[in-house]
Amino acid sequence: MQLLIKLLLNGLAVYALAAILPGITVDNFWQAIIVAVVLAVLNTLLKPLLVILTIPITVFTLGLFLLVIDALILWLAGSMLDGFAVDGFWWALLGSLILALITSVLERLVYDGRDRRK
Repeated sequence: MQLLIKLLLNGLAVYALAAILPGITVDNFWQAIIVAVVLAVLNTLLKPLLVILTIPITVFTLGLFLLVIDALILWLAGSMLDGFAVDGFWWALLGSLILALITSVLERLVYDGRDRRK
């Protein structure tokens, strides 16, 4: 049940992101849910590998390169899916920052006062 709620919240965040940024588009809410699933898979499978491969530059930039990795994953999702588009790297970078913010706010609203570990 937790996974379903998290995917719905992330889908809502992707849909809101597309409404806020002109460089990111999504066709409808259901496509945003699919984007959330693809982002979850990419973050589970690809992100750890990228983090390991870029440890030196991540240390040198004091962790800021992790933002670039998040942007690349969002950009990759945009190139993989029909109905979801990211117009370029800079839109992906801004989009990943705003997506993290929207997701944090939505999770805070839903989980406020409840124990997340249950």
